[in-house]
Amino acid sequence: MSDVLYNLDAKGVATITLNRPEKHNAFDDQLIHHLTQLFKQAGEDPKVRVVILAANGKSFCAGADANWMQRMASYSFEENVADAKALAMMLHTLNFLPKPTIAKVQGAAYGGAVGLIACCDMAIGSKLSKFCLSEVKLGLIPATISPYVIDAMGKRVARRYFTTAEVFSARRARRLGLLSEAVTEEELDETVDNLVSHILHNSPDAVAAAKQLIFDVTEPSDDEELMEKTSLRIATVRVSEHGQEGLQAFLQKRRPNWYQE
Repeated sequence: MSDVLYNLDAKGVATITLNRPEKHNAFDDQLIHHLTQLFKQAGEDPKVRVVILAANGKSFCAGADANWMQRMASYSFEENVADAKALAMMLHTLNFLPKPTIAKVQGAAYGGAVGLIACCDMAIGSKLSKFCLSEVKLGLIPATISPYVIDAMGKRVARRYFTTAEVFSARRARRLGLLSEAVTEEELDETVDNLVSHILHNSPDAVAAAKQLIFDVTEPSDDEELMEKTSLRIATVRVSEHGQEGLQAFLQKRRPNWYQE
């Protein structure tokens, strides 16, 4: 699992690190599978007190890997549904992990990476980090990540960034609620360590119960139904005319046919 690293220290801090720096940690079906396994492992291990999601290299995560998108472009509708469900399950596992989670973000966080950040309980970002919900540029939609991003940023904000695909700063991500704090590069480790220290002072059982309390008292939803709906949506868009044109334009490094100056 060299594309993801897992480390558990003596204090019970599990660090899951995206480790494809040469690809800007873009994810594919294999990385999604590995992340799902490691999230489950951390969630089920009684020795784990807190989980940090980090990344090696200049970028936190550049979204979907180009080779994965190449394969995706030729998938049938049914294959696209299965592919989307795997991503939906990975996000669901992270979001409902029974341990507190912290995203440590540097550099670019595009597309599905914004979903990973939104699924964490806390997110600390470098002031130099940049964010973008870039799916519509490719003729796609941020379907499987949408429940978590909307929960983090709010419906009104999502209506803007889902449709404009603007790049926005860490400062704005902080104001919008995607980041808990935006700090300098030098302060990133220290700020995350400070949060971890606070968590380790608390009862592990009470922390897990407090996190579950939030899910229990907020608007209930059928998680299986929601994952099914969002997976079907992105699968439908991927095989559509614009979905295919967007993917091909990206892979051929050209502008899609809808692009206007």
